[in-house]
Amino acid sequence: MNAPISLKTVTLHDVAKAAGVSLITASRALSNPGVVSEKTRARVQQAVEATGYIPNLLAGGLKSKRSLMVAGIVPALSVSQFLPTLEALSTALAAEGYQLILGQTAYDPDREEAVLNTMISRQPDGIVMTGLVQSPRAQERLRRSGIPVVETWDLSDRPVDMVVGFSHLKVGGAVAGYFLSKGWQKVGVATGGDSRAMQRREGFVATMGREVPTAVVPAPSSLALGRRALAELLEKEPGLKAVCCSSDTLASGVLVEALARGLRIPQDLAVCGFGDADFSAHTVPSITTVHVDGPGIGTLAARMILARCRGERPAQPIVDLGFRLVERASTA
Repeated sequence: MNAPISLKTVTLHDVAKAAGVSLITASRALSNPGVVSEKTRARVQQAVEATGYIPNLLAGGLKSKRSLMVAGIVPALSVSQFLPTLEALSTALAAEGYQLILGQTAYDPDREEAVLNTMISRQPDGIVMTGLVQSPRAQERLRRSGIPVVETWDLSDRPVDMVVGFSHLKVGGAVAGYFLSKGWQKVGVATGGDSRAMQRREGFVATMGREVPTAVVPAPSSLALGRRALAELLEKEPGLKAVCCSSDTLASGVLVEALARGLRIPQDLAVCGFGDADFSAHTVPSITTVHVDGPGIGTLAARMILARCRGERPAQPIVDLGFRLVERASTA
């Protein structure tokens, strides 16, 4: 019978012994390499590789009061429009030695509060929210924690700390203005039930100047939900001529359902999405959409967090990056 394998944690003492140096020298070679000779640094690094030593960042963080971690809070990891922001955020943080950890709220305010409480207890060096913090209790706790916070993909004149994004009301208004310029009167809205999507509907309705048929589906949206939404809208308005969708994913489902019913796009039904997902330019027909600079949001959010970590205050704590409508075949 084989003896059980002992998995001993490698410590800095083991590294020092393997390198033939004192514990303090090994520590300096890793944490402040400029104070030891190049030869000593090389010996210690060889010992690290030979032993498989991994530094205890938590212990180091207790001394420096830095965790080198930034929390990113998203509604759902499956939402493609947020991925460019997360990628840019992670890349910009990694360039400065910080790692991004993710939390998911599932579009649930109670779960958002629970995720934030967990993240705050871990004392990250910053928190980047997708959207505005919903719970007043969570807002107050964040302010009291002193942790730098950037809310993204939305705007507020009273952010928890900093915000970079755009106005969802204005997005909805811009799409409605575009529909009106085309002369479309029998229009509808296919939207997710989350707060940002409903804000875009509010802006759309306000600019149209009247209520419009609306199909509300659970967030996050999907192609199947888009098909369901169009079926519901056609029941409410058989003469429907154009649909404003809260996401490109939802718009793709509307396209599939329309084509399945023998409707021509855009001659019989025009369709507009939101988010400018990577597939929206390549569907047949391609999807008219609203472009948002997702990577720009992520990069700027990282810079704002890093500036706060250096003890600096950003010159602009509220940044509106705007948006633009991209006209393609689904409405052209």
